[in-house]
Amino acid sequence: MFSTSSTNDSPIMHLVCRKIASGKSTLSVRLASAAQTVHISEDSLLAQLYPGQIASLADYVACAARLRAAIAPLCLQMLQAGASVVLDFPANTPASRAWMRELFQQAGTQHVLHYLDVSDEECKARSRQRNASGLHPFSTSDADFDAITRHFVPPSAAEGFHVVRVAA
Repeated sequence: MFSTSSTNDSPIMHLVCRKIASGKSTLSVRLASAAQTVHISEDSLLAQLYPGQIASLADYVACAARLRAAIAPLCLQMLQAGASVVLDFPANTPASRAWMRELFQQAGTQHVLHYLDVSDEECKARSRQRNASGLHPFSTSDADFDAITRHFVPPSAAEGFHVVRVAA
């Protein structure tokens, strides 16, 4: 039987998929509380590496591509060393998922794609609440949400991921 947790002998790469403010980071932190599991957060790393430099979707795409190129070898090494990895990067397009697939396949590890089942309305409400709190490194308007959401593609069975649906 397939498990979503790991042991020292079988590291797992956890991936998260859904729109902005759906709870991907909250779930990622919870998953990373397992023994021998490392949490890698795109939002945290982008905020630290590119402070004040991400003002548009184009800025995000450029900075995220550089981050992925830098993080890929490290992620691969951790998986090969036996650590599970929670990759808190949005697995929201076939291209992003293909990059992630390459990592766990190269490492020869199992994976789980956690698909958060949260409505757009709930995501927008959470985003507004998160913006008001000031605790998140990035602020997203409803218009930003809509622009970014246009690129979202749910995972299909043809992609061959082990998908676990997570209810809101």
